[in-house]
Amino acid sequence: MALIFFNGQAMTGGPFHPLVAEYLVGPVRTAPGHRFFSVRDVCPGLLPDPGGSAAIEGELYDLPLEHLRDAVLPGEPPELELGVIALSDGTPCLSMVLRRGELERGVHREITGHGGWRAYLATLGRTA
Repeated sequence: MALIFFNGQAMTGGPFHPLVAEYLVGPVRTAPGHRFFSVRDVCPGLLPDPGGSAAIEGELYDLPLEHLRDAVLPGEPPELELGVIALSDGTPCLSMVLRRGELERGVHREITGHGGWRAYLATLGRTA
């Protein structure tokens, strides 16, 4: 089993939640020190930033590694990669993060100030 933080379409109510619903642990926030980006307004991209102060909302799941490999990772966009982050209580866990080099492309909208994907989607008049 592997702890993984989801902060986009796999969260409760999102289109990919049925793939992971049975493994939900509950709502959580990251530790401070992250930036958050919209990837084509399709999914969010988390970026650890030790100099930052933002904590991002999401949900924690405890997935079998086989399920992560076979059901979750194949559906992730190419702009993201698997990384390790810290939760608000200091617990390390996996998360999909902005792939190395993506920030430098300058094509992703920073949405850190919204604090989470749902809050950002609300500004677009969307829920998922």
